[in-house]
Amino acid sequence: MAKGSDLTPVRRQYLQIKKQYPDAIVFFRLGDFYETFDEDAKLVSEVCDIVLTSRPVGKGQRVPLAGVPYHAVEGYIAKLIGAGYKVAIAEQLGEATSRGLVPREVVRVVT
Repeated sequence: MAKGSDLTPVRRQYLQIKKQYPDAIVFFRLGDFYETFDEDAKLVSEVCDIVLTSRPVGKGQRVPLAGVPYHAVEGYIAKLIGAGYKVAIAEQLGEATSRGLVPREVVRVVT
């Protein structure tokens, strides 16, 4: 696993949010998509029957990724809730910082 300093700013931001909601599947807004990573991505891919791919997160490292368009997210959330999972929705809030990172935080937890 890459060291914290080797990770992309978006990856570090995601990990901070996931640490706050370890028992929920985190839907992380990136532009027009909500993306899930790591074990969450594997689970979402299986339960929602969507493609599991990967994303670079640092020096030569990739992690599992499963994403859905923002306009279709409610159907996927309903499927996960119906299967007994909790979902945390992390939205983009405001504009990118000087480092180019868009602030994000969980705005809703669905159970």
